[in-house]
Amino acid sequence: MALRIVFMGTPDFSVPVLDAILAAGHNVVAVYSQPPRPAGRGQAEQLSPVHRFALDRGLHVLTPLNFKSEDDQAAFAAHGADAAVVVAYGLILPEAVLQAPRHGCFNVHASKLPRWRGAAPIQRAIMSGDTETAVMVMRMERGLDIGPVCLTRAIPITPETTASALHDTLSKAGAALMVEALGRLEAGTLTATPQSNDGVTYAAKIDKAEARIDFTRDAREVVAHIHGLSPFPGAWFEIAHGGKLERIKVLRAAMASGAGASGTVLDDKLTIACGRGAVHLIEIQRAGKRPASTDEFLRGFAVPAGTVIA
Repeated sequence: MALRIVFMGTPDFSVPVLDAILAAGHNVVAVYSQPPRPAGRGQAEQLSPVHRFALDRGLHVLTPLNFKSEDDQAAFAAHGADAAVVVAYGLILPEAVLQAPRHGCFNVHASKLPRWRGAAPIQRAIMSGDTETAVMVMRMERGLDIGPVCLTRAIPITPETTASALHDTLSKAGAALMVEALGRLEAGTLTATPQSNDGVTYAAKIDKAEARIDFTRDAREVVAHIHGLSPFPGAWFEIAHGGKLERIKVLRAAMASGAGASGTVLDDKLTIACGRGAVHLIEIQRAGKRPASTDEFLRGFAVPAGTVIA
């Protein structure tokens, strides 16, 4: 017997989870997403990825600004849901909403809780040099990612892992894990374990000001910083070109041999000295241009050995 589900999500990360719930045969009675917002050069209002997907599937979509209104809370309760599934929705849910579904609200969270509670767990895990993360299904409670954990799937992080690649892996894994959780919920076998109070860390929202690459750091840290911010907002450096400083984003990099003063280009292949060790830039992007390999970039943008990068 299918469960009555209210789905709540907004970005691309959430879409595979909704798709998987529908494919599993559950009855999605309503979809909640963030309201349309201006975007692009024309600042026309854009529907969120979840909103667009839900409309394509003929689902009922609601976009309240928040749930402070008693009318919005009552409308949510009126769905008569067995459970709500929440995936990167972007709103804090009041107690009245958390308690409305018969079995409660369940969240897909992209970290190894209690590590990396908060807004940017994917980026922070990579930037901090973690070698493993996880996707978890937890039963939500009032507070920031503090609910008991129902299911966990560990995901490795390698030196080559970018935020984009990890995002897609965790989204796909989270979709499968949520379908499994709903199956167990339907069978009455889903259990939840309280999170540990040890090892709690917070994944603060990425500030664009922290995207600048600091080549005085260890090369391993520089690579982690680059990959954790790839492709958005993109780690960057500035270099003199045509009489002015040009900002260059770095999307992929690797540790390399070599040594020198921090920020010094060591060869004709964009190997750059760090505070300890060196990094080789693999994929980069000029402002207004598409991403390019280092070889492609250097054909139109000479950076000779000995150049010092700001």
